Amino acid sequence: MQDSMVVNIAYHANDPNVGMALHKDTNRYKMFMADTGLFITPAFWDKKFTENIIYENLLSDKLSADLGYVYENIVAQILKANGHELYYYTWPSETSNHLYKVDFLLSNGTKIEPIEVKSSVYKTHKSLDLFCDKFSSRVNKRYLILYKRFTQRGKYNVSSGVYDTVSLMGMNFQLRKRNNIQRYGVA
Repeated sequence: MQDSMVVNIAYHANDPNVGMALHKDTNRYKMFMADTGLFITPAFWDKKFTENIIYENLLSDKLSADLGYVYENIVAQILKANGHELYYYTWPSETSNHLYKVDFLLSNGTKIEPIEVKSSVYKTHKSLDLFCDKFSSRVNKRYLILYKRFTQRGKYNVSSGVYDTVSLMGMNFQLRKRNNIQRYGVA
């Protein structure tokens, strides 16, 4: 399915460190549509065609729906278009049956950069905090990508919209451009 270029696969990184491909779990993965529009249309398809009002309400934040996976899909599409392989990480809570999850992991030089995507206003981001504490020697930058505005920045690189992801991570893309490596997308 991945060879069709219709989907983007994010594999679980069993060891979140540089060289994640060496320790990826091919039996644990998240699948994203390579085109977010292709994902949205079937998600809201309750008749032979999806009306434009659905898209208008979705884009203007007037549609009450769980959009978390839509925003993750957008970020996955942006990352993949800019030459990144997709990885994520989960680990169990020590005190409950809860799984903590970091949505995406990037490798940058000798460090990794975790990314958390939130679809609504969150005052906490426990998974990202715990991950950065657990793997502090491995983490360079950390990214918090929010759909809505978030005022507290602290130690996080914060994007106030999923499409701001490109400008938020622009320095990485500029580095590729200077090294004359051709990539699709921004670089």
